[in-house]
Amino acid sequence: MRHHRTAIAALTALTLSLTACSSSDEDEDGQTLRVGAAASLTNSFEQIAEIFEAENRGVTVELQFAGSSDLAAQINGGADFDVFASANEPNMDKVADSIAGEPTIFATNTLTIVTEPGNPEDITSLADLADPDLAVVICAPQVPCGTATQTLTDQQDVTLTPASEESQVTDVLAKVSSGEADAGLVYVTDATGAGDDVTTVPADGADAVVNRYPIAMLTGAESEEAQAFIDLVTGTQGQRVLGDDGFQSP
Repeated sequence: MRHHRTAIAALTALTLSLTACSSSDEDEDGQTLRVGAAASLTNSFEQIAEIFEAENRGVTVELQFAGSSDLAAQINGGADFDVFASANEPNMDKVADSIAGEPTIFATNTLTIVTEPGNPEDITSLADLADPDLAVVICAPQVPCGTATQTLTDQQDVTLTPASEESQVTDVLAKVSSGEADAGLVYVTDATGAGDDVTTVPADGADAVVNRYPIAMLTGAESEEAQAFIDLVTGTQGQRVLGDDGFQSP
């Protein structure tokens, strides 16, 4: 089911029209609720969407995951999401004219180092990632995990020379888990979800660099279903799913 939903989300990403003007489409088969969410929320929101659909028969949740900055650009370009969940507040601020009401902070997250399984390069600290002989992958500065990475390395006086900068934290994780990179900086939640595919090494000072995740309904998409989805994310069930994936409560 999860693979099926991921396939749907990928197809949606390819076909989503930036000029479409409808939202919460209703047809003879029911309603479709479109949710744009940060890539780091993939596992949690797939589970929450399943709960929502079970509790709201006739409503299908279409999930599109990407870097928060990419999603914000799509919204400002006219993408017809009903709900936007960002990995930080600055990217929610970019769409302030397109949201209905005040965003709600529903989770927090911090960074950690991940290495290939078994940590063959014996990486023990953030400073070790400055070794020019290591292939280190990080998020690009414009996405929330990249902003956090820059803040963390500045605070720890560590200069990285990354092999690549990715537009999604999930791409950083994929390069490390596939052996394309020796190490990377990802969210704690991504490392938790990867299980034995990577080895986790605490990053010095990471606890002091916290990303706050806001969620909001978009203007023109006001509906009971959109609000109900937000209520589920911020309620007991949603918080339990997020907590199981390693997110912290706001």
